[in-house]
Amino acid sequence: MRDATISLMAQPDTASSPLAEALARVGDRWTLLVVEALLDGPRRFNDLLDQLPGIAASILSERLKRLERDGLLVARAYSQRPPRVTYQLTAEGRSLAGALRLLAAWGAGHADPAQAPVHPACGTPVEARWYCPTCDRLVDDEPRHADVHYV
Repeated sequence: MRDATISLMAQPDTASSPLAEALARVGDRWTLLVVEALLDGPRRFNDLLDQLPGIAASILSERLKRLERDGLLVARAYSQRPPRVTYQLTAEGRSLAGALRLLAAWGAGHADPAQAPVHPACGTPVEARWYCPTCDRLVDDEPRHADVHYV
C-alpha cells in the first residue's frame, strides 16, 4: 500500500491549468511587485527594498532567488568585494508586463476609477480585449468564448 501511495504522489498533476501554473510561479503579492519594480530596468537589492515599502529583506531575497531559478530574472555581479549584484528581468520576465498592466487596471477600476488607464486622445477608459490576429477580429464577440482554449 505504501508503494502505491508513493507512486501516486510522484505522478504529475494532469489537472493543472495555465492559471494554476502562472499562480505557482508569480502568484503572490511580493513577486508581482518585484517584477513591476524591475520593469523599468535593473535594480540593486537596496533599491528594491526602498521601492517596495513593507517587504522584509529576507522575503525579498527569497523572491529574487525564486524568480532567478524560474528564469524570470538574472542576477549580474557588479562587485566582487563585497559581492553585489543587480537584478534584471529576462525576456520571459518582461513578458509579464501586459498581465501586470491588466491587473493594475482592474485594481484601479475597483479601488479608484480615476486611476484607471484612459485613451489619451479622448479620455475614455480603455478596455482589454482578446484579439485573433489571424482572423483579424475580436474574440470577445463570440458567444461565451466557445472556441477559445488555453494551450
